[in-house]
Amino acid sequence: MVTQPLVDGALDALVDAGLDVELVSSGGPPAPEELRRAASGADAIVCLLSDRIDEALLDAASPGLRVVANVAVGVDNIDLDAARRHGVAVCNTPGVLDAATADLTMALLLAVTRRVVEGMDLIRHGRWSGFSTADSLGRDLTGMRLGIVGFGGIGSRVAARASGFDMVVAHHARHPTGAPGYVADLDELLAGSDAVSLHVPLTPETRHLLDARRLSLLPRGAVVVNTARGAVIDEAALIGALESGQVGGAGLDVFDGEPHVNPALLASPHVVCTPHIGSATTSTRRAMCDLAVQGVLAVLGGRAHPHLVVAPGNGPRPGR
Repeated sequence: MVTQPLVDGALDALVDAGLDVELVSSGGPPAPEELRRAASGADAIVCLLSDRIDEALLDAASPGLRVVANVAVGVDNIDLDAARRHGVAVCNTPGVLDAATADLTMALLLAVTRRVVEGMDLIRHGRWSGFSTADSLGRDLTGMRLGIVGFGGIGSRVAARASGFDMVVAHHARHPTGAPGYVADLDELLAGSDAVSLHVPLTPETRHLLDARRLSLLPRGAVVVNTARGAVIDEAALIGALESGQVGGAGLDVFDGEPHVNPALLASPHVVCTPHIGSATTSTRRAMCDLAVQGVLAVLGGRAHPHLVVAPGNGPRPGR
């Protein structure tokens, strides 16, 4: 069962392996009841982050379901405990999207600090009267202090790119990284950051990690960039901080409750929004789809697979 269309040709390997492939929806995310009906009798599910793989769906697919392959790094859309109870393997697609997401992070940071969207609107609506030394003034990245929260594949690549802009880069992670710029205390990192970029998975511990208290620690006028998951930020608190000027701007690729976007974010001239396109390059999305398909074929074929979040419930545990 494939919940939604993948890039052209991504399903060929499944068909070539002799599997019957059922596409549930040719448009947007299918409704939960539609997913449950389609899951009955499936040996494998390939899903997107907008598909909720919960206890009810896993019940509907039991006992035949063996693997769920998520075309994403984060697996917050999957009930992992339920998958373990049902003996269903779960795999994801890490690594292949790190560079593309880091690129978009820098694009958002630049768009906010240099007021790119505001400038485009001036031109589009005929309000630009010509060059002036006092209009559309932004901020230099050179010398700006960037705090990176989460230092995995994406966060570390953001650090490399930011260093190329002569930014002063520090980072925080749950455990010491051994890399230059590590700050053990998140509050300390935020208090010393002119801009903060979020690169953590969504877990119960990271939900609303950046809340009103932590936003208040930032230097006044700081910039917030989020290409992780929307719920890592308390959006109501962020809106309040933007309105008060505590946060000077935000670049957001993800939203709490997406595809819905809070109208207050859209109304703010200091916010740049993109529609969850961190991994949206042709080669990256193809690599993600291919990796998910490889996960399905590996688990069904009893082979080891390097990107298992939950190991198969039956047979030997594949290598990591």
